[in-house]
This record gives sequence, C-alpha cells and structure tokens, in this order.
Amino acid sequence: MSRDLDLLHPLMRPKVDAFIVAVKDAGIDMIVTCTKRTNTEQALLYSQGRTMPGAIVTNAKPGQSAHNYGMAIDVVPVVNGKCDWVCQDLVWQEIGHIGRSCGLEWYGAPGSKFPEYPHFQLPNWETYK
Repeated sequence: MSRDLDLLHPLMRPKVDAFIVAVKDAGIDMIVTCTKRTNTEQALLYSQGRTMPGAIVTNAKPGQSAHNYGMAIDVVPVVNGKCDWVCQDLVWQEIGHIGRSCGLEWYGAPGSKFPEYPHFQLPNWETYK
C-alpha cells in the first residue's frame, strides 16, 4: 500500500492537501498511512477476518474501494511521536470535522454503515473511476 500523495486522483489531491494543512493548523499531528492500493492489496485486506486471521477491516472487494483509484486516504493521529489508533474520540471527531470541511467524505461520521475513523474519500468517487 502506498502513502504517496502523488498517486491520488487529480480531484482528490487538492482536498487532501487542504485537509493536511488544516489538521496541522488545528495543532494535531497526523500522518497519511495509505493512499492508493492495488487490487491484490485490496484482496489481502478483504480476506482479513474472513479467510485470513484478524479482524475484518474492509467490506470492499478488489475494485470496490476508492483506494483502488487513488480517491481515498487513511490517516492516523500521532501522539508523543507514535501512531495512536485508539486515541481519544474527540481527536478523531476534530480530524473528521476538518476532513469534511475540506470536501471529503469521512467514514467515521455518525451514521456510517461501516465506521472507519481513519478513512476519508472523494464523495461520489464511483462516478470518476
């Protein structure tokens, strides 16, 4: 899985750039952990919790994820120099609010079918693939 912002779709990149700046301006240290994924990488993630050990982390099969088209990112806050996947809900809520204000769809938003705090994607991304 890539963390290269240059692999993002041209419609996604400016929103992500604005998001990263706004999060930093809010005093939150955050890194992008995933941008684009191959279908092979997506298949491995999809198998987790199904045919492979671990918890289910995605419901998207290969070709069904915005990541497969460079239209999604995953992020994590950094606390005391370390990725903090279980940080306080208030931090995630602030990151989510900022992402949404930058025009991104956030999977941690209330009412999300499959809550996934780290995931942000281009709204209606399917129409651009």
